[in-house]
Amino acid sequence: MNTAGRLSAYGVALALVAGGGWVIGSAVGPFAGQAGPPSAEAAGHGDTHSGTVAGTENPKEPAGLASSRGGYTLTPTTTTFTPGSTAPFAFKIVKSDGAAVTTVTSFDVEHDKRMHLIVVRRDTADFQHIHPEMAPDGTWTVPLTLAQPGSYRAFADFAATGGEKLTLGVDLAAPGDFRPATYQPSLVANVDDYQVTLGGQLVPGQSSRVTLTIRRNGQDVTDLQPYLGAFGHLVALRGGDLAYLHVHPDDSNTKPGPAITFFAEVPSAGTYRLFLDFQHEGKVRTAEFTVRTAGAAGTDTGTPDSGQDSGHDNDGHGH
Repeated sequence: MNTAGRLSAYGVALALVAGGGWVIGSAVGPFAGQAGPPSAEAAGHGDTHSGTVAGTENPKEPAGLASSRGGYTLTPTTTTFTPGSTAPFAFKIVKSDGAAVTTVTSFDVEHDKRMHLIVVRRDTADFQHIHPEMAPDGTWTVPLTLAQPGSYRAFADFAATGGEKLTLGVDLAAPGDFRPATYQPSLVANVDDYQVTLGGQLVPGQSSRVTLTIRRNGQDVTDLQPYLGAFGHLVALRGGDLAYLHVHPDDSNTKPGPAITFFAEVPSAGTYRLFLDFQHEGKVRTAEFTVRTAGAAGTDTGTPDSGQDSGHDNDGHGH
């Protein structure tokens, strides 16, 4: 299979996480688009598909709400970190009999990795997608920096070999003077000299097509590089709960830019935060958006209290 064909088979993550504030780009308002069904072959992070979860009593319950699920438990060594300092974040995946999973091949390779870790502050001002390594005793470890004080959520995203995909969540804390950031909705994100525009409409309860177009200094970017087996990874965060879902890539979208298309299904009307990871010229960057679904009530208020751009770079230890 050629590279384009292989990339089209990979999924991307849609995480729905509670937040106290929202990060912006530079364009505000509802966005127009179309809805349609995802490809049956598409797959992604998380253990849901069109709002259902295999092997659970409640098929509508999203993933990431609990630290235990499907016979596995996320057990961290510590959950408290010093703001601004880098320290190891260590955890084990423990089976229902209390024994840790100690064989790395007990985890399937998903998007080039056996374990994905998403860490986000509850106001979504800090987002990281990082990849721990496992020791022989089953301990997964990764350097983690929680830049500012606040409450964070960590999601361990993996698939047990021969089993379902799972996303287990745990809360982390960085004690200190927490001042939540607040942001306005936006459909355009600027990171370095790149501008990423979001098109499409999130319609609750149905698969919605969204397209992200990447330009650099006013020119289309047509030579995106694969990152974790795909030309782009999309993560979205919803206020109101700590749910974690996923979206599907468009199978027909195999070109390396400028447009990357996904199908996303959100369960309810509201305001969502979206993060797009993309790689160009050897560097991974994250473009950030805030959008309201069709039928969302109310108006978001507030402006960024930090003056940060609606995007950031990945230095290899997170975004």
